[in-house]
Amino acid sequence: MELFEKQLSSRQIFDGRVVKLYVDDIELPNGKTSIREYIKHPGAVCVIPITDEGEVIMVRQFRYPFGRTLLEVPAGKLEIGEDPLDAVKRELEEESGVIAERVEFIGMTYTTVAFTNEQIYTYMATGLSYTTPHTDEDEFVEVEKIPLDALVQMVMNGEIKDSKTQVAILKAERLWKRG
Repeated sequence: MELFEKQLSSRQIFDGRVVKLYVDDIELPNGKTSIREYIKHPGAVCVIPITDEGEVIMVRQFRYPFGRTLLEVPAGKLEIGEDPLDAVKRELEEESGVIAERVEFIGMTYTTVAFTNEQIYTYMATGLSYTTPHTDEDEFVEVEKIPLDALVQMVMNGEIKDSKTQVAILKAERLWKRG
């Protein structure tokens, strides 16, 4: 049996600023039909900016769906057709006031495979210099430096719950130690 689901019909039921919600009728691998609800997202970028001393520039931001402030790596939504490298440089400067000499792609992650097509492109930034952050009008963040080793412990202890941040920290720690 081939593991494939064939789309029979699709209807968009919500068209928002960030996401679009669809309900599709599909044919399952066994020939029966079912429904899939999913969110289309333009994708995003995140970056783990590491100082020469091994500290990471992190942001704290209130996340409405969870009703709390989360510690995260700088990140942001891709504009339609935007190159992820351009987006990550833009987001890094906007959110944290950091400009990087070197920005290296370290992987892409599907965020929530059961109901969205969102992909996050992850980068590591080094050779950092600083300017003034200029966040979006509706974006409020606090910037702080935390040692990479401490962040790894925070991930392992469950203190950092954001998946993109967990992935970025663990990948960057491995790459940082390799030089």
